[in-house]
Amino acid sequence: MAQLYYRYSTMNAGKSIELIKVAYNYEERGKHVLTLVPAVDDRFGTGVITSRIGLQREAMLVQDDTNILELFMRENEKNKIDCVLIDECQFLKKHHVQELVEIVDSLEVPVLAYGLKNDFRNELFEGSYYMLIYADKIEEIKTICWCGRKATMVARVVDGKFVKQGEQVVIGGNDMYVTLCRKHYNDGRLGPDK
Repeated sequence: MAQLYYRYSTMNAGKSIELIKVAYNYEERGKHVLTLVPAVDDRFGTGVITSRIGLQREAMLVQDDTNILELFMRENEKNKIDCVLIDECQFLKKHHVQELVEIVDSLEVPVLAYGLKNDFRNELFEGSYYMLIYADKIEEIKTICWCGRKATMVARVVDGKFVKQGEQVVIGGNDMYVTLCRKHYNDGRLGPDK
């Protein structure tokens, strides 16, 4: 029976590399994978999933108004799709998550969605919220804070300073975000000397 998986973590935990690995495993066995990424994530170009260690994979873009179920049906007519993989699922809208549910429940195709859970203000993204509601399996991918504790928070850094206010979505990488444990997120320490 197909299921909707939500695999979440903070930044730098290896979500994209995990997705690329899963896609490779399916394709190595002659299966077809539909790989998706929200268009808002253009750090490494559009229509590409890139891990921080440099591996890349092409992906179809999901715009705010994209109907993922219709996209799936079009692609499934070309080649039978055995699995749907989506990176940066925190940027999905409610209707996107509901369309993924329909793919799982009505078409019996597994969906694995990777993304952040909470933003730099420690609030849920829209996509994360609905993934937590609808996912059959919720799995945490762990990484660590500079102190060695499990990192559960993402801090935004602007001009070298920790900020907790601003627009929810500002695309950036290690130059702008730091993963922290709850203790160091709450006390604002970005490192042992910061």
